[in-house]
Amino acid sequence: MVDTARDPDFDTPLVAAPKSSFQRFADLLAAIGTVWIFLLMFLIVADVLGRNFLNKPITGVAEFAGRSVVAIIFLQIGSAIGSGLMTRSDFMLRILGRRSERLVAALEAGYAVLGAALFALLAIISWPEAAQAWKGNEFFGVQGVFTMPLWPFRWLIVLGSGMACCAYFLLALDRLRAALSTGHSS
Repeated sequence: MVDTARDPDFDTPLVAAPKSSFQRFADLLAAIGTVWIFLLMFLIVADVLGRNFLNKPITGVAEFAGRSVVAIIFLQIGSAIGSGLMTRSDFMLRILGRRSERLVAALEAGYAVLGAALFALLAIISWPEAAQAWKGNEFFGVQGVFTMPLWPFRWLIVLGSGMACCAYFLLALDRLRAALSTGHSS
């Protein structure tokens, strides 16, 4: 749910309102993702320096970085949606917003329901793979050189998808309330 005051001309956040417990948890996951980015950057720089100046690369950096990018995205997506910072093209909504705020809110509610459904499906599809990675003790990398458990990365996809689903669901409720509220509509 977007916890911000709104610009009366359009759906632009002005001042942050108190955050819900869900949004605080989503923001915590995003912060973990941000710290992960910085640690990953330092690891990559250390690998490049070691590879080019010391002829001693750090084993497994490429594999870890590849999995990390996906994990970081899924850690941060719930916060982006809940904060209203998810990238979107809204030129048509701006045009429609001049004519009918209710229509825009209804369209946004529909888009949010669709987003919630897509991320729910992704979580459902990812769950068995994550469970199998856990139960099967799956690893990735090159055996004997570098291996790392796969299950944390798979479970982060499930967690992130669930958070995104919830964030879109809360956003849909917020937009549906706005569409049904009494206000001017042409």
